[in-house]
Amino acid sequence: MISGHLQEKNGRYYMVLNLKNENQKWKPKWIATGLPAKGNKKKAETMLRETIRKYENMEAQSQGNAENPLFSDYMLNWLELIRNSVEATTFTSYRRIVKYSVAPYFKELDVNLCELQPKHIQGYYNYLMVERKNSATTVRRHHANIRKALQQAVKTDLIPSNPADKVEKPKQQPYIASFYNDENLNLLFEKAHGTRLELPIIVSAFYGLRRSEVLGLKWSAIDFKNKTITINHTVAEVEDDEGKKHIVQKDRTKNKSSYRTLPLIPQVEEALLWKKIQDDEYRKVCRRSYCKDYTGYVFVDELGRLLKPEYLTKGFQNLLNKHELRLIRFHDLRHSCASLLLKNGVSMKAIQEWLGHSHFSTTANFYAHLDYDSKRESANAIGGILLIAGQDKATTITPSEQSVA
Repeated sequence: MISGHLQEKNGRYYMVLNLKNENQKWKPKWIATGLPAKGNKKKAETMLRETIRKYENMEAQSQGNAENPLFSDYMLNWLELIRNSVEATTFTSYRRIVKYSVAPYFKELDVNLCELQPKHIQGYYNYLMVERKNSATTVRRHHANIRKALQQAVKTDLIPSNPADKVEKPKQQPYIASFYNDENLNLLFEKAHGTRLELPIIVSAFYGLRRSEVLGLKWSAIDFKNKTITINHTVAEVEDDEGKKHIVQKDRTKNKSSYRTLPLIPQVEEALLWKKIQDDEYRKVCRRSYCKDYTGYVFVDELGRLLKPEYLTKGFQNLLNKHELRLIRFHDLRHSCASLLLKNGVSMKAIQEWLGHSHFSTTANFYAHLDYDSKRESANAIGGILLIAGQDKATTITPSEQSVA
C-alpha cells in the first residue's frame, strides 16, 4: 500500500509519496503538482489520490498482478515511470502525444499489451496520416514514444519482443528550412522597430539563437568590456497534468555544444545598451509595481515581467501579418542567420559552432542545399577539365549566374 501526503514549498503544493527503491527500502519521492498552495488544496488532494492510484497500478504491474493491462493504460503508466528521468520539456511533449492521441486511440481499440500486434500499431500510423493528415515527422515522433514504452515492457518481461520493431515507419521527408534573406531581414527590423519584439528578433537573427536561448539571456552573460555574449541559460514552457503552462528556467542549454561564448556584434551591443537604459527608466517610473522576480533577465516587459515563449511565437506571427510580410516561424530566424553566413563564405564547421549544434551532421543536413560556393566551385572545376566537341572551353560561372538551390 502506497501512502503519501501534500507538502507546501515556495508557495506551491508538492506530493510526497513513500515508495520502495530497488533495494526494497522505503524512500520519499517528491512530485510537483504545479498548483499554487493558496486556494488549491482540494485540487491537490485529488491529484494526490490519482497519483497514488497510478503508482499502485504500476507496482501491481511490476509484481505480476497486472501482467496484461490494456495497452492504453500501459502507455499512461509508462508516462509516470519516466516522468522524472527526462527533461520537463521532453516530458510535456511525450505526455501530449500519449495522453491525447495514443491512449484514446488504443483504448477504443480495446487491445491488451500482450495481444498488441504490429498491425495494430500500423493501423494507428495510417490513422494519423490519412484521417488526421499528420506529417511523416509527426508520425515518427509517435513511433518513437510507442517503441520506447514497449521496449520497457520487453525489459521487464511483460512481452517477449517489441511489436513496434516490425512496423514500417513513414519515410523521413527532407526538411527544407524557411528563411529570410538580408533584404527581408532588414525590412523586418524596420517593421519591428520600437516594439517589444525588436530586440528578440535582432538577437535571434544575428546569433541564430533558439527561442529558449533568447528568452534565457541574462545581463550577466553579456560582457560589455570584453565584447562577448555567453549562451548559458534557457527559459522554456511546460504543461502540468491539467494542461496549465509553467515557465522552466535552467542554468544549462540544450546540449554541451549549445553552451557557447560569441563576440558581441556592435549593432547588437548598441540595441542591448538602449534596452538597459529603457529598463532603468521603467524601474524608476513603476517603483513598487515593477516585478522583481526576473531581475537580471534581458527580455522583460515594461513592468519587469519575463516575456513568455508563447508571446514570442504568437507576437512574431502577428507582427508579420500586420505588415503583410512573408510568414515564417520565429525559429526560422535561426535558419535565416545560418543561410546568410553560408552565403557569405562562412564554413559549415564555423556555422555549427555559431549555432551550437552538437553534431556537424545536423548543420550539414539542414543547410547543405544552401552551400552555393561549393557548388559553383564544383561547376567551374568540372567545366575547366572536360570539353564538348565543337565548343570552346567553358567560361567560369559567376555568383550572379548561379541559381539558388
